[in-house]
Amino acid sequence: MEKGRIVKISGPLVVAEGLPDVKMHDVLAVGEEGLVGEVIELRRGKISVQVYEETGGLKPGDPVESTGAPLSVELGPGLVSSVFDGIQRPLDKIREKQGDFIGRGVQVPALDRKKKWEFEPRVKVGQKVSEGDIIGVVQETSLVEHRIMVPVGVSGKIAKIESGKWTVEDTVAVLEGDEGKTEIKMLQRWPVRQERKVKKKVPPTEPLITGQRVIDTFFPVAKGGTACVPGPFGSGKTVIQHQLSKWADADIIIFVACGERGNEAADVLLSFPKLTDPKSGRPLMERTILIANTSNMPVAAREASVYTGITLAEYYRDMGYKVALMADSTSRWAEALREISGRLEEMPGEEGYPAYLAARIAGFYERSGCAACLGSDNREGMISVIGSVSPPGGDLSDPVVQATLRMVKVFWSLEDKLAYQRHFPAINWLTSYSLYIDEIEEYLKKNIADDFVRHRNTTIEILQEEETLSEIVRLVGIEALSARERLVLETAKSIKEDFLNQSAFDPDEAYTQLKFQYRLLKLILQFHTRALETLEKGIPIEKVSALEVRSRIARAKFFKDEKEYNHLEDEIRSIFDGLKT
Repeated sequence: MEKGRIVKISGPLVVAEGLPDVKMHDVLAVGEEGLVGEVIELRRGKISVQVYEETGGLKPGDPVESTGAPLSVELGPGLVSSVFDGIQRPLDKIREKQGDFIGRGVQVPALDRKKKWEFEPRVKVGQKVSEGDIIGVVQETSLVEHRIMVPVGVSGKIAKIESGKWTVEDTVAVLEGDEGKTEIKMLQRWPVRQERKVKKKVPPTEPLITGQRVIDTFFPVAKGGTACVPGPFGSGKTVIQHQLSKWADADIIIFVACGERGNEAADVLLSFPKLTDPKSGRPLMERTILIANTSNMPVAAREASVYTGITLAEYYRDMGYKVALMADSTSRWAEALREISGRLEEMPGEEGYPAYLAARIAGFYERSGCAACLGSDNREGMISVIGSVSPPGGDLSDPVVQATLRMVKVFWSLEDKLAYQRHFPAINWLTSYSLYIDEIEEYLKKNIADDFVRHRNTTIEILQEEETLSEIVRLVGIEALSARERLVLETAKSIKEDFLNQSAFDPDEAYTQLKFQYRLLKLILQFHTRALETLEKGIPIEKVSALEVRSRIARAKFFKDEKEYNHLEDEIRSIFDGLKT
């Protein structure tokens, strides 16, 4: 391996020389301890390296050695249920080796080299296979079947394959192709900055069902879609991502703590192993991968953690799984880019961020989507990316927020004002939006109801009108409103308190099936429509507002049986028929 020497140190940035053959994004071993670094600039024989570990103690003249390979992740059985740092070092293994504090230069493989996995072939000797074909499976956890795929660029006939217990470095199959024999192991490597190959991207058509009413009904994200969750401190960004990790309709969850506070990442590390997957009853960690790179860990590694997460997501997508990736928070990644850019003395863009900030964010979110995977079985996989953004003071004009909004199609606008009112999720129903409604409308019509989208749009119109009417009430009082307008205020209050407000801590309310979300909304709108008809008959608004059935509508969010909704609909109809007569 090529060797050079350090000539300058500036925080996480190290400048070296004496490596004429090194390439961009190659990994270097920096200093006597072999700290992990990545080449980010080549200029006049000088190499700028961002070091993913603490650089204290390094000095000019210390050695720098090139590995000759780009920053890559290890792919194979053993990823699920693991906790990695930003450069895919297993934190549990490091703790066993060094204790609670990670030393510098620690090199521990991401995947256990000694553990043996039960390999079951899915192809036979003599069978032709090509890149992406599944040649066998391993039961990684009780919830995840790990599918061993033919590596990209490899094809041929199966010359040898057999079942048994093997380590990730053992050869499980041998292919004979035009270029000779190729040994296939369960362990593969992939450069994190390179998008994995697929046949083609396909448009999303299904919603990612989360059980959160304000999300699924009002501002849904599609499977394979992207969403942005900006908001000020204390508005609930991390809580929303925790909820989605637990309840989202995904096979694999990847949670990337990218520069977030250590206590929030610690909460994830402590709580996730204790959580139960609501669909299977098994521990949630059996389908989760955690990547922890907190605010007190090396700044440069925030970028590595984002790319590590999306590369692992692509790997499981290629198996045909639905993957949901939570990035918390991309603002910390952008701040790391700003620091490194400043130390490189690059021309700054808006608010000191590098001019290529938008391109980096776009490159990350573009790796999401639905894809026809490589292989002969025509399987499809999906990656949904939900990224939180932490703009200073909740300022949505922040460059990171604006660059993200140009890429994503769902915007969940969190407001600290709602959070202080104990309204959770604190998503503002007037400023948030989803651009996936048209793509998933056919799914909703086919699986829920023909009028699902119409009811949703009617509800949003009521909330928008309520905002205008509330301003009038604040100025001149409620007596200035007509009976119909006062009913709009009452209905909007019911929508906000009984539908949009949802407790994450109540096991009976934390998750609402999509069909029950529709039935609850239909009840509220049925009451509103019948009440309007009654007001036109001359019945006073006070009498309508005092109807006892409204309290039963409020409790309908706890219904678990369609018969209960049917009974309440009949009751509302009967009550208003009686009022008319």
